[in-house]
Amino acid sequence: MKMGSFSMEHWLILLTTAVIFGIPLWRIVARTGHPGIMAILFLIPLVNIGVL
Repeated sequence: MKMGSFSMEHWLILLTTAVIFGIPLWRIVARTGHPGIMAILFLIPLVNIGVL
């Protein structure tokens, strides 16, 4: 395995983790009255601090 390259398993785990965290976060954000798409922005650290 080469250093610095990502295998298909890595991308699958990354996508699964994003979905596991993204869907509940989307629902929480939507319940607060904000657009659900803001859940994606909350995953970016600097945007998250700016919204707070």
